[in-house]
Amino acid sequence: MKRMHRVIQGLSRLSICAAVLVTGLAFAQSAALKIGYVDAEAVLLQAPQTQAALRALQDEFAPRQRDLLAMQSALQEKQVTYERDAEVMGQNERSSLEREIRDGTRDLQREDQEFQEDLNLRRNELLQEAQRTVSVQIESFATAKGFDLILQNVVYSSEAANVTADLISHLNANVISSGAN
Repeated sequence: MKRMHRVIQGLSRLSICAAVLVTGLAFAQSAALKIGYVDAEAVLLQAPQTQAALRALQDEFAPRQRDLLAMQSALQEKQVTYERDAEVMGQNERSSLEREIRDGTRDLQREDQEFQEDLNLRRNELLQEAQRTVSVQIESFATAKGFDLILQNVVYSSEAANVTADLISHLNANVISSGAN
């Protein structure tokens, strides 16, 4: 999420610079310019496309997460057995169980690290795709509503220029209408 936030901030800075240039040119050409402001972070968090991507991510990684939990549970059971029975076990049996616990701990750590890396990579892929889809929908929204310019993450905007809620409604409506087709 932090990486996505940094990407959004970078895009925001770029869009602010572009907006200033475009606004200056537009005012030189026309006095009636329709400008809207969108809180990009709120849109991405609330967009149905993002929510769908996160659900898909959870569905995709749920089996691996269950496997990790099962590994952890089995390892904990071995640890409890060792702590409870270590004094009455033979040397070979105790050594064998210690080795199983040590190897199991190492395997669990490795599997968990791989899981986290794969999860983060896939989450970034899905969120980037959702962001591209939302960007296309922002353009569609702006065209449909007659906006000349939509800005993201500005320093100041009046509530009258904030069209975030309208955009989210537009995104929801498009998901519903595309789901109906």
